[in-house]
Amino acid sequence: MSRELCKFINENLVFLIFVPNIISYLLFAWDKHLAHYQRSRVPEAILFLFTFLMGAFGSLCGMIFFRHKTRHVSFLAIVPVMAILQVAFYVVFKLFLQK
Repeated sequence: MSRELCKFINENLVFLIFVPNIISYLLFAWDKHLAHYQRSRVPEAILFLFTFLMGAFGSLCGMIFFRHKTRHVSFLAIVPVMAILQVAFYVVFKLFLQK
């Protein structure tokens, strides 16, 4: 990984972590709201996309707080695994690639 990219990620890490998680959380909240009023829903592909784009903790919090998508095996399996992988990515970046 280039030194410039590492520097950019390190300087913007808070932004790169919090923004996708907030968006994921809000998407789950909005989807639950739409489901409650039987309106057109947020596609599951969009929810998964933001989960994969470093928003797994926001998705997990949205699932727990709003009790949303908790009966879907795909969400129950993928979201926690992605959260673990994202923590592993963060640890690897901070320990090994930042030097």
